[in-house]
Amino acid sequence: MEEEKSFSISKSSLYGVGIFLMLIVGGFLMLQGDSSKGITGNVIGSGEIQEVTIGMKDYNYYPSTINVKAGTKVKLSLDSTVSGCFRDFTINKLGVRKYLKTPSDSVEFTAAQPGTYTFSCSMGMSVGKIIVS
Repeated sequence: MEEEKSFSISKSSLYGVGIFLMLIVGGFLMLQGDSSKGITGNVIGSGEIQEVTIGMKDYNYYPSTINVKAGTKVKLSLDSTVSGCFRDFTINKLGVRKYLKTPSDSVEFTAAQPGTYTFSCSMGMSVGKIIVS
């Protein structure tokens, strides 16, 4: 007489698999955002100043990549979605650091040399890059 073997899964194993799958799907969806797309901002006048406004999306700066032209003055502000230490904006390689308390506050700088410059909050929790060409 053949014995029938049954396969059983405990509830805790099912919960573990479910949580794992939710983490994978959630991570995938977060990475699918369009924050990798660059933004050129609004060029005012005849290319004299480039205004860029950065927001916050999924606990990171958005957009996280900004394209600027070498030698162009950039006026950068943070919109009302940005909070906490994210308002303490830094670009170490350009010597920029300013606490932008309100959306009307801004920081101005000129990136004279082409390259990629990392920007972040003062704690380094959120990062992005400025591509100067």
